[in-house]
Amino acid sequence: MELYEQILLKILGRQTEFSSVDSKKLKEIFDSECYRTLQKIQEILKDDTLDDSECFGKIEEIVCVFESMGSGCGTRHDF
Repeated sequence: MELYEQILLKILGRQTEFSSVDSKKLKEIFDSECYRTLQKIQEILKDDTLDDSECFGKIEEIVCVFESMGSGCGTRHDF
């Protein structure tokens, strides 16, 4: 539930007029945001041009995708 709340807060933070956001529209925005995020993660993971030593970079990209949504990855990214 924490991830859902973080994404929702990020979406609401981009809205300029809260009274015009109904629950159906909010769900559409949320679903669209989640889909775009999954697409970004899939693109990162499908990159076969990197060797195993570059996997750290892939993980870093995925963490950054979560952070761009307003969600962190805990203390695993505190380096």
